[in-house]
Amino acid sequence: MKRVILFVGTNLAIMLVLGISASLLGVNKYLTANGLNLGTLLMFSALMGFGGAFISLFLSKPIAKWSTGARVIEQPSTSTEMWLMDTVASQAQRSGIAMPEVAIYDGAPNAFATGATKNSSLVAVSTGLLESMTREEVEAVLAHEVAHIANGDMVTLTLIQGVVNTFVTFLARVVGYLVDQMLRRGDQENSGPGIGYIVTVVVCDILFGILASIIVMYFSRQREFRADRGAAQLLGSPRPMIAALQRLGGLSHGELPKNMAASGIAGGGLMSLFSSHPPLEDRIAALRHA
Repeated sequence: MKRVILFVGTNLAIMLVLGISASLLGVNKYLTANGLNLGTLLMFSALMGFGGAFISLFLSKPIAKWSTGARVIEQPSTSTEMWLMDTVASQAQRSGIAMPEVAIYDGAPNAFATGATKNSSLVAVSTGLLESMTREEVEAVLAHEVAHIANGDMVTLTLIQGVVNTFVTFLARVVGYLVDQMLRRGDQENSGPGIGYIVTVVVCDILFGILASIIVMYFSRQREFRADRGAAQLLGSPRPMIAALQRLGGLSHGELPKNMAASGIAGGGLMSLFSSHPPLEDRIAALRHA
């Protein structure tokens, strides 16, 4: 479950950096020079929100490679690597997308796909997954990841993240302005935001950003069902995907790097609201009743 947590974590970090930079550059003073201009603030929030989301999108593939140590297969050197390349190529062709980069990384059973566009993507599988699954099951996992790419899930997620970022930025600055006004009541000498505004905005950016991730994770869970259906369509039957999910249910799901924990095949978590993937049982049931 790498892709979404990678994306959301990167996005939160970028939004925090952008917010602090705005304060240091005096943008906040401009926004509150003559009281809080809500129209200007909304435009500023949209620029920050969608800007941060799209920066995260375009950084997704290089950060994925770096954080997992994924090795892109340039020239297959083993029969397994050749099979992986051929399988992904066949699935990509049937899905109408360009051939993704294919990579292998060391780790417990999992896989992920990421990339800024359908024609500039990456599919990676772990050594643990290759060692623990049959080729039919691995093929189902690959089809699931290719379906994510074909569905344009990363771009959709970026747009959703941009919307929630906009509201996070907007609300954080409204709260910051109100707190600052309360702290500076009766002080008419200084214009522009004070330290109360700056501190409150940073804290609210973090807190609201974490809460907003609940919305992003909800959409992430919905897209897993869609990718499962896409894999079943690619393979002509839901049986291999069901078998792969059942196999994952019996394996020890490897913990992925925290900034990469949302686009893999294995998901779930103790806090369901913050989980990027539905329970495996729900996914299996959905495939059986599709």
